[in-house]
Amino acid sequence: MNDNIPENSIRALETLRQFLEEDEWYPQPLEDLHAYRAVFGGSNGETVCIAQIKMEMEQFLFYVVAPVKAPEEKRPAVAEFITRANYGLRIGNFEMDYRDGEVRYKSSLDFEGEILTPGLIKAAIYPAVYTMDRYLPGLMGVIYGHQSPGEAIAEIEG
Repeated sequence: MNDNIPENSIRALETLRQFLEEDEWYPQPLEDLHAYRAVFGGSNGETVCIAQIKMEMEQFLFYVVAPVKAPEEKRPAVAEFITRANYGLRIGNFEMDYRDGEVRYKSSLDFEGEILTPGLIKAAIYPAVYTMDRYLPGLMGVIYGHQSPGEAIAEIEG
């Protein structure tokens, strides 16, 4: 491995792999990214997840990608929806790529100088997948035009 990569990050990547395998995520390695791809089947849909170690920075990033992209004409409404959703979230946040409409939920940990444990990984991953699953029906309602962002959030957060 590269001399600039901290030993702690190398251990973290191995810990991440072991956690994902033992927790039955069936991870697929994305070697160039120091990451793993997995699928989460929630009650509201299936999402692709990316678990990544930023090696030089000793950071763990976890992304849950929505199963549909926001069409260009819906991106302002989706941006409002995710802004409303983000307000008050304690762990992680929604993001949207305005270039292609990809919507994802991100959680992250900076473990510089610390050991990335299975417990920390679990604490970053599960709130992310459950939050995406909770908000996915509202996102779909906004994308497919039968709900305004405010209506969708009100229905979810009641």
